[in-house]
Amino acid sequence: MSRLLVIVDIQNDYFPGGAYPLVGTQAAAERASALLAHFRASGEPIVHVQHVSDAPDATFMRPGTRGVEINEAVAPLADEPVVLKGSPNAFLGTDLEQRIRDATVDEVVVAGMMTSMCVDSTVRAAADLGFTVTVASDACAAPDLSFGDVRIAGDAVHAAFLAALDDGFATVTTVEALIAHAHEVSPH
Repeated sequence: MSRLLVIVDIQNDYFPGGAYPLVGTQAAAERASALLAHFRASGEPIVHVQHVSDAPDATFMRPGTRGVEINEAVAPLADEPVVLKGSPNAFLGTDLEQRIRDATVDEVVVAGMMTSMCVDSTVRAAADLGFTVTVASDACAAPDLSFGDVRIAGDAVHAAFLAALDDGFATVTTVEALIAHAHEVSPH
């Protein structure tokens, strides 16, 4: 089974000290880095996605800032494509769909930030486009959110969105399981 890794928005603004820090970014970035290293070692295709907010009222992911840069834990190599996007859905207004179709893969593996926004939107869009999608649950992170008077901890936000994705849009598993499964099906 051939796979392509899409790393969504693992950018500096989401880390401690950034303009919009999430819960668990360091751990998620470490797991994403391990998954990225595995894809590189196995020669499987990789696409990085970078969110850029150029609206005058944008408060994070602003062009020309350190925050908009892809975090060094998953920094793209010179030959790895970077898809720039301006909305939560990484397919909207980009060539991501064509890149995946050109790669002729059986599965799209997604890791990234935010679980509750860009990862969710991208995974749902990929499923709607007919792709088989797997989400690396421990290579994603979400923010604390609130609704009315209710504050929802980032860990709960993360779990709720992954549960929803796992209920019909994607297979949700861990980086360790993705790597182990690749070794099981690898002809090497």
